[in-house]
Amino acid sequence: MKLLFVFIRKEFYHVFRDRRTLLILFGLPIVQIILFGYALSSEVKNIGIAIQDNAHDIHTAQITEKIQSSSYFKLQPAVSNYADIEQQFKNGSIKCALVFPVNFGADLLRTGGAQIQLIADASDPNTATTLTNYLQSIINSYQQQLNPNAKISYEIIPETRQLYNEEQNGSLNFVPGVIALIFMIVSTALTSVAVVREKELGTMEILLVSPLKPVMVLIAKAIPYLVLSLINFVVILVLSVFLLKVEIKGSVALLFAESILFIITCLALGLLISNVTASQQTAMLISMMGMMLPTLILTGFMFPLENMPVLFQLISHVIPSRYYYIIIKNVMLKGLGFGYVWKETLVLAFMTVSLLAIALRKFKTRLA
Repeated sequence: MKLLFVFIRKEFYHVFRDRRTLLILFGLPIVQIILFGYALSSEVKNIGIAIQDNAHDIHTAQITEKIQSSSYFKLQPAVSNYADIEQQFKNGSIKCALVFPVNFGADLLRTGGAQIQLIADASDPNTATTLTNYLQSIINSYQQQLNPNAKISYEIIPETRQLYNEEQNGSLNFVPGVIALIFMIVSTALTSVAVVREKELGTMEILLVSPLKPVMVLIAKAIPYLVLSLINFVVILVLSVFLLKVEIKGSVALLFAESILFIITCLALGLLISNVTASQQTAMLISMMGMMLPTLILTGFMFPLENMPVLFQLISHVIPSRYYYIIIKNVMLKGLGFGYVWKETLVLAFMTVSLLAIALRKFKTRLA
């Protein structure tokens, strides 16, 4: 054990001497959590809108004022014809437009109803649907305000409740996925060069003639990154809670235990890559690019898995970050206990043991 601790200390020295490793380990996660938490938000805000007011009455002015006061829209200068609207759509200054007909106010007072045209840029269908829903909600609110005593024969009033995110905090959608992405990329990438670096530096012979068994060598390589990844995890949680206002509803102890398991899974995958590659560049390319895209696409983080073809849904079952993403969402955001995540935990444990066994088997005790 004393010799093992000496090797572990040597690995810590390797990490601390390499500034690029420290930058990847601590700089990349902080940048990602801030970027995804603030810049890459699913919320629709400050969207450019143009209004063509052909009526110029008090009703169109009041609706325009309600739209302008909303945080969803940023009112652009008034337009006078469709050609101006089309031009603003083309240059990207607006994503939606509202057209009031000439007799809007008169029709509204005389018949109790008036037509209005909503135009949206459907090159992004989801955003277009969201924007038209926002506009319809504002108009319906004004109509109710205009005639609060209006009664109809039957009226269904939906009462909406947003479970697990009543404040509509957009960061809650990204934090679990970003944590899984950070561990999968950083932990896997750094350990993927651990063994192959020894080959390139010519120090592999020293490891092979040492009294340590191959399994101890792999453990000595992995422990420093496990410790540093846990420190990274604490930093990410602090940023999430205090900077992005994400509440941890579940057990922190369970969250740490599951994170340790996932980090070990990533480390085992990194060691396997390191054992089967011949250069640090190749190992880094496989771990960074090979792990980033599957984590982004096949975990349900960016895109719903239910919308994908069956083939891609089947492939997603071999991506470790898929199970960790489910675990961290259930524990961190929903406040669920181990009874709801034991299946995913079991899958991660099986993957960890399998990857470690394969990495150990691929570890070459001879250079030739």
